[in-house]
Amino acid sequence: MTEQLSKRKIVSIEDVARLAQVSISTVSRVINKFPTVSKKNQERVERAIAQLKFNPNVSAQRLARGYNNAIGLVIPGYPGIFHSFYAIEVIRGVGHACETLKMDMMFHITNGFNPINTNAVGGIVFADIIENRKQVESCLDVGLPCIVINNVVKDLDVNYIGIDNEEGGRAATDYLISLGHKKVATITGSVQTQSGAQRLEGYKKAFKQHQMSLSGDYIFEGDYSRRSARMAVEKFLKLKEPPTAIFAASDEMALEVIAVVLEKGLKIPQDISIIGFDDNPTAIYGPVALTTMNQPLFQMADEAVRFLHGVVLGKKKNSLKKVFKPELVIRDSCNSPKS
Repeated sequence: MTEQLSKRKIVSIEDVARLAQVSISTVSRVINKFPTVSKKNQERVERAIAQLKFNPNVSAQRLARGYNNAIGLVIPGYPGIFHSFYAIEVIRGVGHACETLKMDMMFHITNGFNPINTNAVGGIVFADIIENRKQVESCLDVGLPCIVINNVVKDLDVNYIGIDNEEGGRAATDYLISLGHKKVATITGSVQTQSGAQRLEGYKKAFKQHQMSLSGDYIFEGDYSRRSARMAVEKFLKLKEPPTAIFAASDEMALEVIAVVLEKGLKIPQDISIIGFDDNPTAIYGPVALTTMNQPLFQMADEAVRFLHGVVLGKKKNSLKKVFKPELVIRDSCNSPKS
């Protein structure tokens, strides 16, 4: 078996060109996704590559292009990441941009300590900074183009595209107060994250703007999980004066709030109004269409890749600091409280 492996011929680009009956440069252009190859020749080369099971040398490809066209996506790991609307939207946005720009994507789930192979990519998109600040700093130290999304970074000279989470939390709470609610509770995301902490600050800010007193009984520190949302609602409904409205810091938690409230025989929004944050499409098709705050995760991820692509090609300056304002999406889960 070992002798057979050692005698097996390594397929070269010359072999592909010979089988496809085109020049080596044409094969190279197809491999490197140049748009100047005719469709006929592209198909012949692709058939030859498949028939010979040819694996192009990645380093050679990048050398031929004169730049590294791979983008790294680094996401802090957490339970259920591949069932998360947040992660899926970020991956979808980065993947869409890479496909459009004919770039490669390298995906890295980080715990904050596992090393990133910076030599394999031309730039990195960091999906938030959660216990992996040193990784961002290391990329900046070696001059690798990078950008952070879903985090407005004030204490590092790094590119970012973020969301005004405090304003989102304030606007969500303000909407409930404007409907006449005075007993408004909140279930926070993890306050260790910028989004969780700032949405809570926005909630508090709305009370201050309306000169309303704020009860600590109406604040439950969650972690963006459905489990924490269920625990929160169980606690709220046992209060002497239960809330008439709840602001959940994510749609995932808001959907669990709806489930628990309905299990208790209460009605939404007649008994309790609920508002979420994300604008997850699944929130439209539940028992009650969820009122929520929209944050453009797909757009942020897509724009981040296009920015890095321009930097890598030398067409854009390495400087971008942008903050989106979340938008209120009104559906059926909120109403004025019972008189």
